[in-house]
Formats: sequence, structure tokens, C-alpha cells
Amino acid sequence: MKIAVRYYTKTGNTKKLAEAVAAAVGAEALPISEPVAEAVDVLFLGNSWYAFSIDPEVRAFLRTLDKNKVGRIVNFGSAAMLNSTWKKVKAEADKAGIPMDEREFHCKGEFKGMHKGRPNEEDLAAAAAFAKTIAEETQT
Repeated sequence: MKIAVRYYTKTGNTKKLAEAVAAAVGAEALPISEPVAEAVDVLFLGNSWYAFSIDPEVRAFLRTLDKNKVGRIVNFGSAAMLNSTWKKVKAEADKAGIPMDEREFHCKGEFKGMHKGRPNEEDLAAAAAFAKTIAEETQT
């Protein structure tokens, strides 16, 4: 089983989550500027809300993915005010013909003084546990 972790962040919050996810599944957390060159069973994709949508760079990254190389996408991220980006990511994944896992990890993220210190150690541990569960299920 092959797993990749990619993320997009402006504040560093999603990078922290990506590093926790990657450590839990034995992968490397890389920014979306790094293409998914090898075939993977699972792509963990970290992102957040920017101006009430996913960032155009995330949208562009999703359009570069090859449905023959990515088995499925698992969404994760953080945000200060809004919750899940799952529906926005799924819309782009659908266009690429890549399935989305129904599950995702999401937590609060610090932004302009709101949710100070988030994601915190508890959030990072929860993200790691979530990723490990997905990875273990993929192996069986």
C-alpha cells in the first residue's frame, strides 16, 4: 500500500496537521507544489477555507491528478470560522474521476487571534489517529 500526503497552507496550521498525518502513516508531508508522480492508494490532502472556498491553487492541484495514479483522496484541514472543505474538494475530485473517502479530519485553526494555539497537541494526536485508522483499513 502506498500513501501520499500533500497540503496547502497560508498560516502553517495545515502543515502541522500534514506532518502529524504523514508521521502516522509513514509518508512525507509535501506541499501541493510537489506533484503526485507515483501511483498511490490513498492521497491525504490538507487544505482550508480561503475567501469562502478552497484556494485556487488547491483546485489547480486537484486538476493535475491522474485518476489512474490516485486510488482515493482523504480530506483533512483546519479553519478558524468555517468547517469542512470536503464538498468543495469532492466537486474537483469528481471532475478528475477520483473517489473521495466519506471521512475526513477537521479541527479549529488559529487565525488573527481566534482559536489561539490551534491546532494543538490534542488536535495533532487526533489527526494522526485518524490517518492511522485509514491506513490500517487500507492494508486489510
